[in-house]
This record gives sequence, C-alpha cells and structure tokens, in this order.
Amino acid sequence: MRGDVETIDTTALVHEAYLKLVDQSSAHWNDRAHFLALAAIAMRHILVDRAKARMSVKRGAGQGPVTIDEEMVASDDRPEALLQIDDALDRLARIDARLARVVECRFFGAMTNDEIAAALGVTSRTVERDWIKARMLLRDALDP
Repeated sequence: MRGDVETIDTTALVHEAYLKLVDQSSAHWNDRAHFLALAAIAMRHILVDRAKARMSVKRGAGQGPVTIDEEMVASDDRPEALLQIDDALDRLARIDARLARVVECRFFGAMTNDEIAAALGVTSRTVERDWIKARMLLRDALDP
C-alpha cells in the first residue's frame, strides 16, 4: 500500500489487490470463483488499512451510525464507517465464519450469489439465506 491516505478509486483498488495476490508466491487458485473470493479478502484488507491511516489523521472526527451500503465500499470517503463494518464483520466471523465470508465476497468483492456459492462450495440459495441472516446480524451489531 502506498504511504498516502488519499481516497482510492475502484481501478486503483483492483490494481492494489492484484499486486497483493500476485506477490504471494505460494497462492494457488482452484478456479475463478476461488480467485474472486481471495481478491475480496485482499480488497477488504486494503480498504481497512487505508481507513485506519485516514482515521489516524482525522482521529475519529464525525463518527455516526453506519449501515451496510454496498455502494459505500466503492469509495473510502467514510473511513470510520468502513472500520466499524470491519469490526462487525470480525465479530460475525466468530459467530459464523461462512456468513462473514459471504459478506466479504459480496460487499468487498462485488461477487454474485452464483460466484460466492462456487467459491464457498454451497448452493446459490444458501448464499441468499446467508446474506439475509448476515445483514440482520450486522445491522444489529452496527446499531448505536
């Protein structure tokens, strides 16, 4: 990751995630869906690292309630919201790891239900149910 803390556009995010994945000499991808799931994790880490850097500059100014908005991840204008979502996602992973993976793939990787299902080895219907359950749990975790 670069040393600056300016906003990142989608193209730059994808490039940074690609570089992070290519840099791992031991990484093996089973198929496209598996690669996309790993890319979603890489993008989450990049965005969270950038949000932490931005928050260290701002020191938490303007914190408010956060909702899970899939469009929010396309920009990192609200680093405090991204950090709150990251914390809630970590708590969700302790309750149910698959639910957290579904959110990661969908929210950070912009993957379809079919792509997520292939990556996780479940059906699309299971992904749909997991997404509904995960959103409910995350909504509760993010309510002030």
